[in-house]
Amino acid sequence: MTTTTDLPLLFLGKGADPATERGVECPGDLPPASDPALVARARAAKEALGDSVFVLGHHYQRDEVIQFADVTGDSFKLARDAAAKPDAPYIVFCGVHFMAESADILTTPEQKVILPDLAAGCSMADMATFDQVEDCWDALADAGIADRVVPVTYMNSSADIKGFVGRHGGVVCTSSNAKRALDWAFARGEQVLFLPDQHLGRNTAVLEMGMTLEDCVVYNPRRPSGGLTREQLRNAKMILWQGHCSVHGRFSRASVDEVRERVPGVNVLVHPECRHEVVTAADYIGSTEYIIKALDAAEPGSSWAIGTELNLVKRLAAAHPDKNVMFLDKAVCFCSTMNRIDLPHLVWALESLVRGEVPNQITVDPDTAHHARAALDQMLALP
Repeated sequence: MTTTTDLPLLFLGKGADPATERGVECPGDLPPASDPALVARARAAKEALGDSVFVLGHHYQRDEVIQFADVTGDSFKLARDAAAKPDAPYIVFCGVHFMAESADILTTPEQKVILPDLAAGCSMADMATFDQVEDCWDALADAGIADRVVPVTYMNSSADIKGFVGRHGGVVCTSSNAKRALDWAFARGEQVLFLPDQHLGRNTAVLEMGMTLEDCVVYNPRRPSGGLTREQLRNAKMILWQGHCSVHGRFSRASVDEVRERVPGVNVLVHPECRHEVVTAADYIGSTEYIIKALDAAEPGSSWAIGTELNLVKRLAAAHPDKNVMFLDKAVCFCSTMNRIDLPHLVWALESLVRGEVPNQITVDPDTAHHARAALDQMLALP
């Protein structure tokens, strides 16, 4: 009989192997690339490919990957940048799966979108599956309200969910245009089903649109009818999906209180994916791009506690040595799925392309892509 000590993997809580686990120490630096020659190999492969490859790097990527990105940005900006580069046959997306799907939807059929590591997913996007959302819509129909509900999905969702929203006359939103998307939706219906991040939906509705917390209900896909009565579904203005970001969702009011006590005069700046108790205690709330611009415009000598992913916070601190930039909560680490895109995977993807091989191509089926594109185009058309 095999004992647990013979297994090559450690059970949760039964030990740790710092030599193989990345990002478990927080705060702190990720280990360097395993092979010092990887930087040279990545540079050589990229030069060999020339204009045939376009590398996109999300803000949450580690520096060793970002240095090879042709453009950096948030998920939707990068997808639009890819669409604006129709002459590049290969799009290497250093991000996560739903981002690569959006790039495939918005680029030409001739272009190939590559995700260096297929394990780079998104826990928030995975919290809403197509079957679950179909069941939710059936529950809304059973409550007699489906015809007055407009679905709105956050960019951080799968192509299947974007396609569902497109089929039902809805729209995609980002963290920077969520209010505009909700204004558009409420001009066309009486209620909104907001997918998959409950916090962005709640924070936008309450803090920007004048709703109350009582106007919002949370639909739990693991319970019959979402754990809600027909009356609760009928009375709600915002039906929020029970999803969240595994990084932003871990910040707490205690995080804000602690940093204010420790750093007099600190400015607390958080992403709207944070919990309601956090954003109401913060000084500033905004998208990734908003956070970057706020630090660019900040006064020298000012102190900033940032509630977002640690790679970005560390990069902002390095870019602004004249300001005191810190992470809001010492207990929160890097986005584990985003950090799966590391230099070894990027080198492998680029060198595969040099050999004429296309690794890890991300494709969205034509029917899903058609309806998802409708929801994305509707977002682009928002006033």
